This record gives sequence, structure tokens and C-alpha cells, in this order.
Amino acid sequence: MDINNLKYDENGLIPAVVQDFYTNEVLTVAYMNKESLEISLAEKMTCFYSRSRKMLWRKGETSGNRQHIVSIKTDCDNDALVVKVIKEGPACHLGTESCFNGFLYNDGTQAFTLESLYNLLAERSRTRPEGSYTTYLFEKGREKILKKVGEECTEVIISAMKNSKEETVYEISDLCYHILVLMNEMDISVDDIKKELASRHVIDKKTKQETSK
Repeated sequence: MDINNLKYDENGLIPAVVQDFYTNEVLTVAYMNKESLEISLAEKMTCFYSRSRKMLWRKGETSGNRQHIVSIKTDCDNDALVVKVIKEGPACHLGTESCFNGFLYNDGTQAFTLESLYNLLAERSRTRPEGSYTTYLFEKGREKILKKVGEECTEVIISAMKNSKEETVYEISDLCYHILVLMNEMDISVDDIKKELASRHVIDKKTKQETSK
């Protein structure tokens, strides 16, 4: 679509809803004008227009928390944008992952994500609540965590060989939990894994990496 066909407001601006490519979480709502949109498209990095400072600003210019653009879509009226990004660091200037953190209403329903479980485990690692199995693993250290990962891998294989879908789902869930514990212990984020998987364009051909001798 030609950006000249977008419907800008009386100040030449168009709202841009910035969304995390991996999680679909809304990160922020900012504004673009034609020039900032052109820069964003050319550099494949978000560039916005600050209404308060009356100037262009590239996200991450000073903080380093840049946003790599994956796609930009318009709505049915061509007067709003959705920008999907892969972010480097927090999206909010307050240091939070998203600018949207305060509830006006919440019925208590929470969507489960690997990120939410990872963050919960990170909190367990920091606070080490007494009686928690996760605390036990972190206190025992990497050797114990790796032993549990190995045990759960074996359980997945056994349940799959038995052709039990229910049991295999259960064991894979256990394996995922222990892998997330290991990731926390090694300071590996969910985004690190997603980025690695996203970089593998060919998924039907496995190339074995061998160390040089």
C-alpha cells in the first residue's frame, strides 16, 4: 500500500499500535507522520513522531531498546497502524516490557504463556520461598537441574513409545518446566530461544554441527 493513501489527522499524524511479534502483547501506542513512517520502512526499525517535543524519535536511540519491524498493517479505514516488532529490551521508558500495566478492569482470567511461567520461575529464583520445589532446584544447582531434564526426556520417550498421548502431554509439560528452570539458571530468555528458532529458515533439513578436530 502507498503511504500517501493513509489518512493522517489534521496534524499529519497516524496512531501506531506496536505489538510484540512473538507474544502479540501490545507494547505501546505512538504516533507516526509520513516522514517517520518512511524512515521506519527504510531502516526496518521503529521511528515515531513525538507530539510533546514536536520532533522525530527513533525508538532505542538513547536507551538501546530498539524495535526491529516485522510487519506494518493498516486498519479498514487506513487511519491507524499495527506495527509488529522484535524488541531489544523493555518497550516502556519506565523499564517495563509494555507500557500497558495498569488495569481499569480485570475479571481475573489470565492467559498462560511460556513467558509468564518463565517470569514466575525467575521470581522464585530471586525470592526462594521455603517449601517450593523450584526453590529446591535452584538451591541444588545446575547439576541437579540437568539431571531432572535428563530424567524428563527419558519419561517423554517412554510415554511416546507406549503410544499414550495423555501421558506424553503430561511428561512433555514436566520437561518444559525443567527446561525453563535451566534457562533461568543459565540466564537464557524465552526470546533467545524464539530468535534462534526464527533464524532457522529451513526446517525440513537438519544440519549437524560438529566441532573441528
